[in-house]
Amino acid sequence: MAVFTDLTRDETVALLDLYRLGTLWGVRGIASGIENSNFFLTTSGGEYVLTVFERLPSSKLPFYLGLMRHLARRGLPVPEPFETVAGMLFTLIRGKPAAIVSRLPGKAVESPDAQQCALVGEFLAHMHLEARDFPIFQPNLRGVGWWKDASMALEPHLPDAVFHELVEEVIYQDGIVRSSEYEQLPAGPIHADLFRDNVLFDGTSIGGVIDFYFAGCGPWLFDLAVVLNDWCVDLGSGAFDRGRTDALLHAYQRVRPLTEPEHALWRAMLRAAALRFWISRLYDLHLPRAATVLKLHDPTRFARTLQLRQREPDLPWV
Repeated sequence: MAVFTDLTRDETVALLDLYRLGTLWGVRGIASGIENSNFFLTTSGGEYVLTVFERLPSSKLPFYLGLMRHLARRGLPVPEPFETVAGMLFTLIRGKPAAIVSRLPGKAVESPDAQQCALVGEFLAHMHLEARDFPIFQPNLRGVGWWKDASMALEPHLPDAVFHELVEEVIYQDGIVRSSEYEQLPAGPIHADLFRDNVLFDGTSIGGVIDFYFAGCGPWLFDLAVVLNDWCVDLGSGAFDRGRTDALLHAYQRVRPLTEPEHALWRAMLRAAALRFWISRLYDLHLPRAATVLKLHDPTRFARTLQLRQREPDLPWV
């Protein structure tokens, strides 16, 4: 978790002058996220979240911010970006793009129960369906192309056995992506990072789903696999909790029933979801950036998860 750009109060006041959101009362850095700098803003107009994008270029932001606005206006609990007085969804600070979005109620849960998992499954299915007509296309920037490049960059930092295990799975997944079966998977905008810390629960409902800055277009099944590998498992072993798993899958399919091609590639997508986060956590560990606040995630969690998904005789399904 990180804050890479430590803004001064004067810088924040100057940025707020570009919006119609009131006078700054307080600003506080958020120790969450490993890609961007995030801040809670309190103004005379309300409470907001400011994000400074550390890696993303301005050219990519119309997709992320536009998707968030599209979903929020469809009634989903997603932060809505605010426009500047010039009508832009983002601006610049210290030469980096920045955006202000609504702050939604609730807090993340560390140990979700079956009912909370069901709510996440229901949200995800509605999100997939509501995003179908979003007009901007952007590929998943952390997809198989990035897996290949990141694996090569990691080679000097990994033991031979670990590197070979990583590359073998990348080769397998590259074959899946090139297959005719993969082309038949229903696809569209996906969150691609819907972990426990990106859902805020407000009592017995979801108050907000945040951090869309890994979103892209890809198979909905991959998005579902990412969610299952985090929400429905024992974090130590990666093994599925069947109660939570069944609740989430049933809730998702009540909104959007899965197709036969999705059934056929279910194991492959669960493996792909584990691989993606094993690689990214290895990358953040061995090739880190300087940050004011930084806490890295353990990559071995997803190494264990991938090994399980490769050999489990029975996978959860409904």
